[in-house]
Amino acid sequence: MGVRRFYREAVGGVRAGENVVLLDGRSAKTAGGSVLALPTPELADVVAAEWAAQAELIDFSAMPATRLAFTVIDRGVAVHPDLAREVARYAGADTLCYPVERPRALAERQDALWTPWRAWALDTLDLRFEDAGAALHRLQPQNTLEAVEKLAAELDPFSLAGLVFACGLYGSAILALAVQRRALTAFEAFDLSRLEEVFQAEQWGLDAEAEARTTGLRGEAGMLELWFDALT
Repeated sequence: MGVRRFYREAVGGVRAGENVVLLDGRSAKTAGGSVLALPTPELADVVAAEWAAQAELIDFSAMPATRLAFTVIDRGVAVHPDLAREVARYAGADTLCYPVERPRALAERQDALWTPWRAWALDTLDLRFEDAGAALHRLQPQNTLEAVEKLAAELDPFSLAGLVFACGLYGSAILALAVQRRALTAFEAFDLSRLEEVFQAEQWGLDAEAEARTTGLRGEAGMLELWFDALT
């Protein structure tokens, strides 16, 4: 059961020089008891909007930006190196490196839409990703994984947390980096990550459970779009 809503109004504001979420004029706290302070006024507004949208009970499962902010504030410094390594792990098994061979129509769609983003990673970030082809697993170049980890580690805690969230949503460090750097929108990356699911739905239709799951995940992509926009 969720926590009963205990405030009337939730807005972004400033207290003691920090961008915070104000609940009836008081600074909201994280799960760990710290002030819910964000790096920009825009991100404070994004998080505050989730609090404002709550009904009688506060449903934290429907508040991804709030949960992400809690993680950064309560654990960010301690887990920063671990999060950077997590991005490198996603790079080691990146969705965009595992196109199908059959059916041919899907293979051609993946090749047409994924290859340009592997090229983007090479041209823009000097990251070489190898196409795994028919292999169940193919090791990516070690220097690529090390470079991905370094890029991630150089980010501020809020950007890194968003990047890791994006990696999990897309199953792709390439797409996550493209979104974090605003080369793709979070929605465009979401669609690119789901080419196989979309293809199967075109062939066989989409059941209600799968449709609800897709809607929920697309909502998380929407949060990511707001998150990175607010940090830009």
